[in-house]
Amino acid sequence: MQLYTCTGMEKNIIADTPDYPLLAKSLAALLEGERDFVANAANFSAFVFNGLPKLNWAGFYMLRGEELVLGPFQGKPACVRLKKPRGVCWASALKGETVVVDDVHCFDGHIACDSNSVSELVLPVKRNGEVVAVFDVDSPVSSRFGKEDRAGFEKLVSVFETSADLSRL
Repeated sequence: MQLYTCTGMEKNIIADTPDYPLLAKSLAALLEGERDFVANAANFSAFVFNGLPKLNWAGFYMLRGEELVLGPFQGKPACVRLKKPRGVCWASALKGETVVVDDVHCFDGHIACDSNSVSELVLPVKRNGEVVAVFDVDSPVSSRFGKEDRAGFEKLVSVFETSADLSRL
């Protein structure tokens, strides 16, 4: 995991950590029996956006050559195409690992689709070990995503990867 912070930043810790094991079971039940990528990605984005506190955007960007292209999401309208290699989403896609940014204003090359976003968590979505998309979560709260959130979201993305047909991406 790559973590980006600003020197001297105060942590804004969320008092109640979500019950990620329960969320993973709920997500698996929600997606059970459906394999369509778009349907599952839309429901996954809505599940995260409406089920977890202090978020202002949750959604997918799909890898299309030298671009990441907007997919199903919840939140304000977003940037449609992200050019390689700029931004937090590309950092995750290129490294093939989760990237946590405590303050996006300190991330060199950050792409500001929503000026209210302060912290960001981006996770790769993989098919047969190769990145085919990323799941991006933004928050208006600095340092919103801690170690438990990272691990919890990684489990949620794993449930999604197992449920959705990623062969067309």
